Amino acid sequence: MSEETPGEKTYEPTEKRLADAAKKGDVLRSKETGTAAVMILGGAWLTFAGPWLLGDLGGLMREAFLFDVRDLNDYNVTILMMEGLILSVIAILTLAVPVIIVTLLTQLSFGRGRWVVGNLATKGSRINPLSGLKRMFGPTGLIEMAKGLLKVVLLGAIALAWWWSSIDTVVGLGRGSLELQLAAAWKAVVSLIFALSGGLIVIAMIDLPVMWLRQQKRLKMSHQEMRDENKEAEGSPEMRSARRQRQRDIATGSVMGAMREAQFVITNPSHFAVALTYDQTKASAPIVLAKGRGDKAMAMKELAREMDLPMLEFPQLARSVYFTTRERQVICEDLYGAIASVLAYVLSLKRGETPQPPQIDVPVALRFDADGRLAVNPAAAAPFSER
Repeated sequence: MSEETPGEKTYEPTEKRLADAAKKGDVLRSKETGTAAVMILGGAWLTFAGPWLLGDLGGLMREAFLFDVRDLNDYNVTILMMEGLILSVIAILTLAVPVIIVTLLTQLSFGRGRWVVGNLATKGSRINPLSGLKRMFGPTGLIEMAKGLLKVVLLGAIALAWWWSSIDTVVGLGRGSLELQLAAAWKAVVSLIFALSGGLIVIAMIDLPVMWLRQQKRLKMSHQEMRDENKEAEGSPEMRSARRQRQRDIATGSVMGAMREAQFVITNPSHFAVALTYDQTKASAPIVLAKGRGDKAMAMKELAREMDLPMLEFPQLARSVYFTTRERQVICEDLYGAIASVLAYVLSLKRGETPQPPQIDVPVALRFDADGRLAVNPAAAAPFSER
């Protein structure tokens, strides 16, 4: 099996790597997708706004070509020009504003919602002839050339098919009333736009995966970069804060109520935590109210400090209780003596006394390691005490 070459970029980019690249303007871009979206929007606008615009244009043209007595007495071309200007401005705005919005949304969605102002700055490499030749004849230029040829062939074929299917309509535009001619021409243009939009959608479906694969390859990471990023993330204040919040969420969700009932907590000292209480009216032996390991254990310790509960570090005893007793159950009978010693010590502390920590003897058969495995050689493990 071949070994990885040091520095070889074989790992997929992490979320942080992608976010850092987006800050620098290196984001997924697909001009074809934006063009297809704009074309579809334009076709929809012509479909729904067409009757309104055609009606107003027809009325304006009739008014411009009809003359009566009023025009002979008081002819004012300025009014007609203003009406045409207002109609044109309204039509342009109702189309231009949605087009701008759709263009921005399509590009921002690929760019992770970032608008990188630095991309607008002048770059010498863009006007350098050598850099331009390198882009033209490099992998990027070849891909763009292939995309251009595909667009020409596909869109040309679509336009040709549209022409053959619409030739009768186009030839017949010279017959009939002006209103019918405008309506027929408008319908033909809308159908052509939607046909070309379908071709652009096909191109975008090819272009987008290609651009994504190129970006993933460009941002791949080496093993050392992965290690450095993980090390930086683990030590960052944000990660520590998130870890503390996760511990708090765990405690708040499932442990808070149990910790309020607990009399003391046994720890290991950080990997395991067990909260216990003893009430003769409820059970004949101490009860495990809550137990946890990892983040949950850390959350239990934090709550214990806030509630001023005694926390006692008996690693072996904590593991024994953790692996032998479920929550809301009485402890294992073989641990009665050890837990009784701890309970007596806790009660002495609550009375204001300063007793010596107890010597805890855990039965050999109930000694576990951190993975929950029993001692393999009991004879070697005994004698054992927790202090």
